[in-house]
Amino acid sequence: QEPLVESGGGSVQAGESLRLSCVASGSIFNYNAMGWFHQAPGKQRKLVAGITWRRATNYIDSVKGRFTISRDNDKNTVALEMNSLKPEDTGVYYCNNMVPRTDGPWGQGTQVNVSS
Repeated sequence: QEPLVESGGGSVQAGESLRLSCVASGSIFNYNAMGWFHQAPGKQRKLVAGITWRRATNYIDSVKGRFTISRDNDKNTVALEMNSLKPEDTGVYYCNNMVPRTDGPWGQGTQVNVSS
């Protein structure tokens, strides 16, 4: 089993929506806070949304009110509902622990392209 597998990306117009999904291995997922990270072209990867094991959530200001993170603790999955997408949301999205392990695994990510 791959430790992290992201899916759901695609190419959309500004204002449209996408739903990203991630399946994580138990060692990464169980009892840990999980997050979605965004890597824009030519920029470093950054955390945009996080969710604790008990489902407390947090978001960076630029996605508040537009993105919703959720998790299913029975299925080891984390989702990111992205609404009102903007061109600046373009990039590769990854899921991982909110504080990723040093030298820990990353998935391949899922590409999101938002055109104006």
